[in-house]
Amino acid sequence: MVLEPEESFNGKAHPRLLDLMMKARASALGKEHALALVYPCDRLAMDAAQHMRASGMVRPVLIGPRQLIEQAADQASVDWSHFELIDTGTLPQDAARQATTLARNQNVQSIMKGSLHTDELMSAVVNKETGLRTNCRISHTFLFDLPQCHKLLALTDCVVNISPDLRAKQDILTNAVGFLQKLGIAEPKVGIVAAVETVNPAIVATLDAKALVDMSRAGSWPGALVEGPLGFDNAISAQAARIKKIESKLAGDADLLLMPDLNAGNMLYKSLIYIGGADCAGLVLGASVPIVLTSRADSLQSRLASVALAVLTS
Repeated sequence: MVLEPEESFNGKAHPRLLDLMMKARASALGKEHALALVYPCDRLAMDAAQHMRASGMVRPVLIGPRQLIEQAADQASVDWSHFELIDTGTLPQDAARQATTLARNQNVQSIMKGSLHTDELMSAVVNKETGLRTNCRISHTFLFDLPQCHKLLALTDCVVNISPDLRAKQDILTNAVGFLQKLGIAEPKVGIVAAVETVNPAIVATLDAKALVDMSRAGSWPGALVEGPLGFDNAISAQAARIKKIESKLAGDADLLLMPDLNAGNMLYKSLIYIGGADCAGLVLGASVPIVLTSRADSLQSRLASVALAVLTS
């Protein structure tokens, strides 16, 4: 059985996430995308596996201790025999190491967190000898479908990098711009967000913003328009920018906001979800394969849309 997208998504509230899923399913026709679902040892993870399989976007490969996976499948009323299952030791770290091995050997095209902790998965991913590191720093990018916004809005980094310095922000921006370009946004409009829109030596984020804009003008991110520092209001509202007499080509039309640190990014993303009525999809970028990190609080819609991103950008 293949579910129609409308059966898994709230298409009326978040039509752009629905569109991502439909594009991913179309992209998957005629070619297989194997996704390693790491340590799916609870009801939520196995329920997500069932919906992923039914979506037609990916072929989930269950990685973890067989006995615990079977118990979780029973709790979710899922027939585990419909899946490829790779039995590992009982520790979550065992499953994480197995998943990275499969990805290095190109046996799976993406990885998704199951019921293990994020640090247990990411420790295997960033291992210098056996992990999935590349020359670029690992970061995370969200895509938000906001009812009040005319297009998807990306935020980075709200999950991985705690207090990124300028060098880290270069990599975060490189990852995010490349991600949007793979999704078909050839000339992403990027706002470097800070508390104020003027350069203030006492606020490091404004100095970093100026430096990143200078790098962009020198050709660091071909195709991207990068402006900053910008207050969040100026990046989101053209009217706010006009009132403050800020000349901007992206005010009210940003594709991507680069956040100054994890505190700001994490609080903003949760505000967009719980107050702004948004839902989101997201990926860990900078590894050799896309990685879907999920939270127990994420909606099924968010999980499936994140899988769609993995298909579209792998």
